[in-house]
This record gives sequence, C-alpha cells and structure tokens, in this order.
Amino acid sequence: MKAVAFESVSKSYPIYDSPRGRLAELLSFDTCSRHRDFLAVDNLSFEVARGEVFCIIGANGSGKSTVLQIVAGVLRPSAGDVRVVGRVAALLELGAGFNPQFTGRDNVYLNGTVHGLSRREIDRRFKDIEAFAEIGDFIHRPVKTYSSGMVVRLAFAVAISVEPEVLIVDEALAVGDTYFRHKCMRRVHELRARGTTILFVSHAGGDVKAIGDRALWLERGRAMAIGEVDDVLNRYLAAMDRGMDTGMEASPAPASSGRQPARVEPVRTIANVDRRHGNGRAGILGIAILSEFGDPLHLMAAGHRTLVRISVAAHVALANPEVGFVMRNHLGIEFSTASTSCRADGGAPLKPGEIVTVDFLLETPELYPGSFSFSPFIREARDAAVADWAVLDWIDNAVTVQMARGDGPVYGYFQLPCRIEVNARLHAEPEIA
Repeated sequence: MKAVAFESVSKSYPIYDSPRGRLAELLSFDTCSRHRDFLAVDNLSFEVARGEVFCIIGANGSGKSTVLQIVAGVLRPSAGDVRVVGRVAALLELGAGFNPQFTGRDNVYLNGTVHGLSRREIDRRFKDIEAFAEIGDFIHRPVKTYSSGMVVRLAFAVAISVEPEVLIVDEALAVGDTYFRHKCMRRVHELRARGTTILFVSHAGGDVKAIGDRALWLERGRAMAIGEVDDVLNRYLAAMDRGMDTGMEASPAPASSGRQPARVEPVRTIANVDRRHGNGRAGILGIAILSEFGDPLHLMAAGHRTLVRISVAAHVALANPEVGFVMRNHLGIEFSTASTSCRADGGAPLKPGEIVTVDFLLETPELYPGSFSFSPFIREARDAAVADWAVLDWIDNAVTVQMARGDGPVYGYFQLPCRIEVNARLHAEPEIA
C-alpha cells in the first residue's frame, strides 16, 4: 500500500520585479500580469510505500523542502495530484507551528490538538514528551526564551508522541546537540521498525546510506533519478564532482615517537548517560577519549591514534568478563566495536571489588566529518561457545567526539587508504609516410 503518491505535481511561485508590479497586478484584478512564474517543483511523480524510508537529496534550492511541505499539507500544489495516507508529523523549519508567546506546555497541547489528539490523549502522553525533550523547567516558560536546540528537542518530542504513520524530517536534527541527535535517531529507528513511513532530507551521503531504503535526487524541482540509495547517491555525487579529480594518494600516518600512553588513575567520569542497563554484577566507572599520549582528545584526525580508556569495577567474582565499546555515528547506527575478547587470553577473571582499566589504541581511518559516540560495556560469558553473554553494565552514548575534516572528500563512511601507481601507458605510434 502506498503511503505517499505524487502524480505530475508542480508548485510555482509568482516573482515580481518590484512591489509596484505586484500592486499594479492586484489593482487590475489579475487582468494584467506583472510577474513571472518560478517552478519550485516541476511535474514531479513518485510513490512511497508504507513503512519505507524515502530519502530526498539535492543541492540547495532543488525543491526538497517544498516537496516535504506539500506532503505535510503546509503548501498546496499548483498542479497535479497528491495523496497521503495516515497521520503526518513533520519536523520542517525550526519551531514551525510553535507560538513563541506560549509556554512549551501550551505549545505541546496546541500541536497535539492540531495533530488530532484529544486533551485526554495529550494528558496521557505529556510526561513522556517532557521526559524526552529534557528541557527542565523551561517547559513552563515561553518558547521565545528557548535556545534553538531546546526548540528542536520539544518539536521532536511532540512529533513522535503523536504516533505518526508518516514522519517527515527536513534536517531539523542538525541543530540539536550531539547527544540529543543520537537519541532522536534511535527513536527514528524504532519508528521505522514499527512500520512508520519516513521522508528524510539530508545533504550528508552517509546519512542517506545509513537510513534510506530508496532515494530521490531533485535538481531544479525535477526528478533526476529515483531508485536504490546507492545508485541514486552515486549518480548525484558524480554530477556534483564532475571534472574534479578525487583520486589522491593517502597521506602516510605520522611515525611513532616511541612514547607509551600515559598511565593514570582509573577513569571516573562519564560525560553522558543516555541509557544504562545491566544486571549490576559489575559497573563502568568511567570512559575517556584520549590521544595516544594520554591527553584529552576532542577531535579525531585521520592517520593519528585514538586511545579509548575504560575503567570498570567488579562487584562479585567474574570468571570471564569482557570489556569493550560500541562506536556509533550521529544517526545512532552501530559503526564499529572492540572488546577484550579480541585478545588471545580473553578477559582475565576479576575478584569482588577489583578495578581494571582497559586501553583500546585505535588507528583512526579517514572517516567522514561527523560526530561519533562511544558506548562502553562490560559483560560476562554464560556460554562462549554459542556467544551467550550477560550484560553487567552498558552505557549508551557515554562520550562523543568529532571527526576532523580531511584534505579531500569522503564518500560513504570512510576513505580507504590507497596508494595509486600507473604502471603502463599506451602511446599512439606515429604514422610512417
């Protein structure tokens, strides 16, 4: 069943050379045209299946936001037919639909009513909205006093609370802080698993590949390509970079100075606790992201080493503990993982009250310039033969680090280290007279 269908849809806006022309046209009761039409969307047709994640890509001004606004019902098409099945929740322009004079609480009820919820339904969901937004007492203050990040928090909390059948996201999450973006994307994945249709606009190719089922490439309001994400994205990137030589030799990693990572006291700081779970037989004391010399690291760089230091404490005797972490990108997608199970000797037994600090020294590849979170864990094998593990303690998104922008573009998730050699070249033989 189709959740969204566009059939030969166009959207035009009148463009006037001056206010005088607009006034002259108005006074002539439209008998004298003083404008020219700008086609933001030009004869566009596509369908989105129920439960599909449909991504729309394209340069600024290509018509992406106009399409989403038409789906949301904010705009009406100038021509063509649009069909949307189910309740729609939209994250479009920052704070759209919020009255800045009203408190956050008032806006929750206002927006919930607009989405068709009764006051009783909003009452039942308000605590969950307030808890997800995490804006504290500001929920009782006027929205005009909010920061941009707080507006996004509340807007997203309201949008997902209405249990939409169609969710529209127009890069609104790019404004919120890193931890909240991870939290939001995890909820988006939950909605996706429940069959919610998602229309997602992003300029980041990594985001599109991570979340999308199909993609639409728009250029000047027209569909340039529609289909599988990889195919559409590759065609889009090829068009954007046409004429640009992207084949470059990877710069070598800096030579090691021979210094060892600094030995310090156990880490006892946890920057963020998004979600924590486990049976409590052991606990994570702290996690830190450091340089290879033990200095605090706020920016990862390609070719350099990154030290992930995790300290844990055993509350009971543990025969076969495993300490590790999961690395996620800003969409909440599990990007990589590492643990002490990679060692030949596995995890050494721990006694009650014993504290151990584990260092993971990573050779940092050239990742796309985004934010990456680290979720530390300690677990114990119940049956290693069948990979049956009991989670003792796990903290989601405990610390986040930004990846530095490299010298060249990174398509996809990371740039493979590459040395390029041209071993032979064909030459045309001169003609013999």
